Amino acid sequence: MKKITWMLVVALLLGLAMTPTALASDGEEEEVIDERYGKPKVVLGEALSDSDKDKVRELLSATNPDQVEEYTVTAEDLVNYIGGDPSSNMYSSAKITRKDEGHGVVVQVVNPENITQVTNEMYANALLTAGVENALIEVASPLKVTGHSALTGIYKAFNVDGESLDKDRMEVANEELDVATDLAEDAGIDQEKVSELLSEIKREISEQNPATKEDVERIVSEQLDQLNIELSPEDREMLTNLFEKMRNLDIDFGQVADQLEGIVSDIQGKLDEVTGEDVEGFWQGVKDFFQNLMNSIKGLFN
Repeated sequence: MKKITWMLVVALLLGLAMTPTALASDGEEEEVIDERYGKPKVVLGEALSDSDKDKVRELLSATNPDQVEEYTVTAEDLVNYIGGDPSSNMYSSAKITRKDEGHGVVVQVVNPENITQVTNEMYANALLTAGVENALIEVASPLKVTGHSALTGIYKAFNVDGESLDKDRMEVANEELDVATDLAEDAGIDQEKVSELLSEIKREISEQNPATKEDVERIVSEQLDQLNIELSPEDREMLTNLFEKMRNLDIDFGQVADQLEGIVSDIQGKLDEVTGEDVEGFWQGVKDFFQNLMNSIKGLFN
């Protein structure tokens, strides 16, 4: 009987160790509004039904209307911001929370199973090109969509209350997102590899300050070789033309490069945030915990 009792105690301890969140409060912690930047902005796709909008509000933790400012992104916005197709349907939505200087642009697709083409890093890269800085941006959709319309919604959030993003930069950023998804879908390049390629080209442009299209083409070729990426001549030209447009916009790539570090270290940063330490140390701690626990269990039966 004593042996069975100890086994039950051990099973309970193991259950608690594996499910620490079970002890957390069931109530949702109310988000604190940063008065320096105002309420987070939630932008919902116009094509969503009322029930779909409710799902998005839940996904974005934006169910309390007193805690957010809500907008609707329309096909008209698509035309105004990037000269897009006025017959487009807008589904993907976003929540934008302004952050302090140095935070960078951090994008989190909260239900990536429904955003089929655009990754966190693709969004972040494009938004840096558009001139967005220091913000946490969460993207969601209740339906399976490519994710492109979320970018226009984010633009809208940054073009209210007297703010204004440059239209030419927004258009090029949208083109960048199209190029990124085309390379991933049509050229068969891994999505993370595409984001790495775009980030490294921007980094090199910031360092080398190319003066001609030929210089841009050389940088593109160098980074393709560096990352062992094979592209068709047409795709190489598409990349070169994209970054030549950026060069002609006179974007401060030095400033963009500073915030690119956040994209490069995003995955590592999320792990560190969860564990509070380096990943190797975290897993060593887990290993040590269970080794000590098993040693204790063995001692009970000796």
